[in-house]
Amino acid sequence: MNKKRRQHSILELVAAQPVASQEELRQLLEDRGFAVTQSTLSRDLRELGLARIPTPQGARYASPEALGEDHRTALEDILPQFFASADGVGELLVLKTIPGGAQPIAEAIDAQAYPDVLGTIAGENTILVICRSAPARDRLERRLERLARTES
Repeated sequence: MNKKRRQHSILELVAAQPVASQEELRQLLEDRGFAVTQSTLSRDLRELGLARIPTPQGARYASPEALGEDHRTALEDILPQFFASADGVGELLVLKTIPGGAQPIAEAIDAQAYPDVLGTIAGENTILVICRSAPARDRLERRLERLARTES
């Protein structure tokens, strides 16, 4: 099995139809003759820059570039859908999300260009936000929790 061919197939599948979960994508790849494990598929998605994004029909895998600037979802729109909790210490804020929610939220936080935020690191359901100071972390935590409680 060729990694390049498999990743090309992933991009084709995601572009051609809505794919809501890794299991659904794994099954579609299997139909094309690619037997992949969940960890291999997660690695491929990460390498390809694909993330689950909210759509009116539910979360789907997509490339942020494929959506274009006009279709990016604002932090205020996705935070209530994906946010679970926040906790922090010093300049570090850890956000917990539902599975698959960390990447879109981290990207939306980065797009906000908050002056208090140095950067984000996101996994599957956890985001590390590095702030400029402890008071900056407090301000951001309060802002995000307030946004998360807002209904779209």
